[in-house]
Amino acid sequence: MATRQGLQAKSFALAAEAYSDAVGAAMSPDSLRRVTEGWGQAVEAQRVLEAQQVFEAEGMNPGGAAPILKVKDPISGPANLSTDGGMILLRQEGWKEVKLSVISQVERKADERNGEIRVVLKRHSYQAGLWEADEMGQHQYLEGLRRDLSGCARLSSVNDGALWIERITSYNYPQAVQIIDWGHADERIWKVAKATFGEGSQQAQQWAESCLERLWEGRPENVVCALQALDWNTISCSEDVRNSPSYFETRQQKMDYARFRQEGYPIGYPEVLQIPN
Repeated sequence: MATRQGLQAKSFALAAEAYSDAVGAAMSPDSLRRVTEGWGQAVEAQRVLEAQQVFEAEGMNPGGAAPILKVKDPISGPANLSTDGGMILLRQEGWKEVKLSVISQVERKADERNGEIRVVLKRHSYQAGLWEADEMGQHQYLEGLRRDLSGCARLSSVNDGALWIERITSYNYPQAVQIIDWGHADERIWKVAKATFGEGSQQAQQWAESCLERLWEGRPENVVCALQALDWNTISCSEDVRNSPSYFETRQQKMDYARFRQEGYPIGYPEVLQIPN
């Protein structure tokens, strides 16, 4: 009861009040904090140990079964594995980066209203923690074993193309087709357009929409040419945006959206995407 309140309340003081109201016994905020954090540390230690053991056991016997882990909720058909990082604000610690992997079943579902096919992600499972990239790789692999990704008919990995994500995913699942999520590509194109032609300008809209149309049609090489043709010496933007020509050039195979859509792969945002039947 105390641990549950400590995890759910906005502060340990509020959690202590809720605990007292629920059980009729007093507990100080500091005591409740120690109980909650102690439980969390024990759970995290067990997760880390399990991930390390499975990763090392499988590394000694590539492709072999890991007897210390039971398969849970396996996916037999197409599956998708996505990994990302993001910043969260922690009590008394400030901003920290949390890394997250999600494994999903991929289904193609007919829409009787318009005769189209939708790619739908469902049956999600997650691994998340304040880990370095290699630690994330172990937990990503662990969850993949639980879901039996090795037995999937087809595996994709939709991500933002970060090098650490590509590295750990390629190492754990070399069979995965890695795809740059559409939302990330879309966002980059619009950032370049606004920085180059001015936010809200008609020229920015026309340029961005033209690039996105080419991407959608499976012509990323045309987008690379459009980016390289810009006069970057006159563009005021962040280093991330300035690296866009290189970003798109080195990831063209991961942006073949026309083929991905035709073959029924998810491409990211939005999660449910219409595809011509």
